[in-house]
Amino acid sequence: MDPYAALRFREFNIFLVARFAMVFAWSMQFIVIEWQVYSMTKDPWSLGIIGLMEFLPAVLMALFAGHVVDQKEKRNLLIKCILGFSVISLGLFLLSKPSLSAEFSTTTVLYAIYFLVFLGGIVRAFLGPTIFSLIALIVPKKIYPNAATWSSTTWQMASVLGPALAGFSISWIGVHWSMCLIFGFSIIALICISRISRKPILNPKIGENVFQSLKEGLDFVFNSKAIFGALTLDMIAVLFGGAVALLPIYAQDILNVGSEGFGVLRAAPAVGAAITMIGSTRFPIHKNAGKKLLWAVFGFGVSIIVFGLSTYFWLSVFALFALGALDGISMVIRQTILQLKTPDHMRGRVASVNSIFVGSSNELGAFESGATAKLMGTVTAVVFGGTMTLLTVGFTAFISPSFRKLDLTKAVEEHEATGS
Repeated sequence: MDPYAALRFREFNIFLVARFAMVFAWSMQFIVIEWQVYSMTKDPWSLGIIGLMEFLPAVLMALFAGHVVDQKEKRNLLIKCILGFSVISLGLFLLSKPSLSAEFSTTTVLYAIYFLVFLGGIVRAFLGPTIFSLIALIVPKKIYPNAATWSSTTWQMASVLGPALAGFSISWIGVHWSMCLIFGFSIIALICISRISRKPILNPKIGENVFQSLKEGLDFVFNSKAIFGALTLDMIAVLFGGAVALLPIYAQDILNVGSEGFGVLRAAPAVGAAITMIGSTRFPIHKNAGKKLLWAVFGFGVSIIVFGLSTYFWLSVFALFALGALDGISMVIRQTILQLKTPDHMRGRVASVNSIFVGSSNELGAFESGATAKLMGTVTAVVFGGTMTLLTVGFTAFISPSFRKLDLTKAVEEHEATGS
């Protein structure tokens, strides 16, 4: 198949620019918040609280958000999500004003930041399912896998540049004006999405009872062995592999590399993932997908352990790069499974379950890392997370022979041939 098939559609290119700007802003904002909060508190627990504040609303609202996405027009819903993020970014910009520390206590500012992060979790609950559903309305069905790969690659490239620029911008212009830059990128995303036309609502059950709708979505996910297996494995790996949440501690107290080194460390996993995803557009990894996914998550766990034990900056960067490259394999396989196996009218609900399993586990993983670092110490916590990831892979491979044998080659070829 043409590796650039999805890029031949104008609206998809506009969508990619908007996705890049949005993810860039979001990932940069999270890094700046982490840096500011740890600089204020010098407490690993405060980093865990950031993850928890975004995780709780994202999980609690996720299923309802999926129902709403399947019932509403996707383009306008995405505009509302970006507007919500822009308001939050503006609030963080105002909170980071240097003179504010003289007017309010550290605790007050800290709680205000947590509150805005909590609101961001609500926005995120709607954002993921909306984006997932909108892609399927912009390109023909036969190129869903290609579009999903380019979308994920764009996400990773933004995740590379966002953290890297965050680290440098903190050093160059400070936290306050870094927040202003983030707000600017959210406005770019808003302008781009407004240039995409409204899309039809494909759900034949408009007005369906919310509880029946949610039950239908959950039943579909749990009854699909391929989807459920991929989501579960990735969730556990991300949950116990949340080492990146502790990067401010490594940058400031262990590796002693400052904010610029912090930006490099934070960007390294996304660089690895982006390279993997770009490569997958040329060299598909659908064959023996189950085995590849298991080996990728195993390598992910090993990389976490190497990073946790390293006291050398460039070894740490390499370990994080490898971690991201292996995670990219997992993401490509998971997104391919979701795009191929999910009916159009259920994309919002399935994506919302995916956000609970995988997206929100990033925040819960941040909370787990912060909590274990507080209890065990930073290095021990990271090594513990990597070890738990390895044990999870072994357990999954042992109890699920069918997942080991998962192969997506035939499904992808049939999808491309029939466009269905």
